[in-house]
Amino acid sequence: MKVLIQPKPQSLINAFLVFFIVHSIQIGVGVQGFQRIIYMDAKHDAWISVILAGLFTSIISWIMIKTLNLYTSTDLFGIHFDIYGKWMGGFLNFTYSLYCFAAGFVVIRNYIEVVQAWIFPEVPTWFFSGTLLLLIIYGITGGFRIIVGVCFFSILLSLWMLAFLAYPLQFSNISYLFPLFESKITDILKGTYSMTFTILGFELIYIFYPFVKEKDKIQKYVQLSILSTTIIYLTLMIVSLAYFSGDQLERTIWATLSLFKIVRLPFIERFEYVAVTFWMLIIIPNLMLYLWAASRGMARIFRKGEKRFVWIFAVGIFISVQFFMSRLEINMVNELFSKCAFLVVFCYPVILYLVVLIKKKIFSRRGGES
Repeated sequence: MKVLIQPKPQSLINAFLVFFIVHSIQIGVGVQGFQRIIYMDAKHDAWISVILAGLFTSIISWIMIKTLNLYTSTDLFGIHFDIYGKWMGGFLNFTYSLYCFAAGFVVIRNYIEVVQAWIFPEVPTWFFSGTLLLLIIYGITGGFRIIVGVCFFSILLSLWMLAFLAYPLQFSNISYLFPLFESKITDILKGTYSMTFTILGFELIYIFYPFVKEKDKIQKYVQLSILSTTIIYLTLMIVSLAYFSGDQLERTIWATLSLFKIVRLPFIERFEYVAVTFWMLIIIPNLMLYLWAASRGMARIFRKGEKRFVWIFAVGIFISVQFFMSRLEINMVNELFSKCAFLVVFCYPVILYLVVLIKKKIFSRRGGES
């Protein structure tokens, strides 16, 4: 496996598009109901947990980019090969590809559950998963620039939904936000940990880094993207805390969708149907990027074409989705994936950065002595 890679010029993108990539993948299925999970840990100080989660995400993404900057042009798979060697590096690359596969599975299963719960309870799971996966395969096989284009338009075409967050404010109760600072530091940190599933996605910086032209500008656009995502989550949390009482929020599985449920327009009676349906445009970039990353990792390991692995992973997701049907089973998968994701996304990058720094210093000293 090559450590340094240089994609074809027609596959490269400008640095400002990194903002749309990171933002689109961080806004996914988690945003539909993260409020209840955070509130159960941090209560009225849940908004502090959201801010801390954004801060930690910013720090970890900074570490990721600093690690990548130590190489001319490579991805995580190349770094693993350079640091750990052929066999250990190959095993870690295989593991990371499986992580991306699992992330794609969790995203599609949670979205299908929402669609079935809110709109089409009688439509079978295989129909939804098969339709979505065909769209994903079509987009991925078009190349990385097609995926970036989908991310770009996903953000632009969904901005109007933020305006409807003002609608629940007319029914809000400011007293629901109090008392402030009542939770212990440990409870607030638990709430921050519970945000893991919601803010995932920025770790794919490791994978698409070689495809960006102005690599010196990546840090700026990634940080801006994380800031905008944090502001959106913070706004949703504050609106939810002001609209729902504590008991209501603990019983509301999809709080964000419930906020859209109260919207009344002269020409649309059930606005939440529009929100759930339109959410597919937000979910598709998530699925495309995760499956693309998983396929790219396997292609780098086995030195085969990416397209065949796209089909393999798509079939794997299609089959896996059929085995998890109940709310309890889906929650169990979400919790297990969140624990694994915390280690992969928030713990491992720190270790990897230290290992790369140590190796670079050792080799630079040996080179100077020789």
